[in-house]
Amino acid sequence: MSSRRKTRTCRISAYVLLGLVLLAGIPAFAQSCALCYTQAASATARFIQALRSGIIILMIPPMFMTIGFTVMAYRKRHHYRSDDPERPNGGW
Repeated sequence: MSSRRKTRTCRISAYVLLGLVLLAGIPAFAQSCALCYTQAASATARFIQALRSGIIILMIPPMFMTIGFTVMAYRKRHHYRSDDPERPNGGW
């Protein structure tokens, strides 16, 4: 197999896997927290807005952590540990 064909096969496999992962999550959208549902159903518009704001605030730290790890992994993608005694910690 040529290098170009392997790359194409890997890319197609990645797209198929991504599609399966996204489609597998569709039934999860129908689920919700019973406590949140009952609280929101019996609440005023102000409480509902506060609940939405709280959900967004709770989403921000994990999102930034994921972005940070991704950027760090991207920057270090070509760094390998070296057994060279002149470079402590493998050059990291």
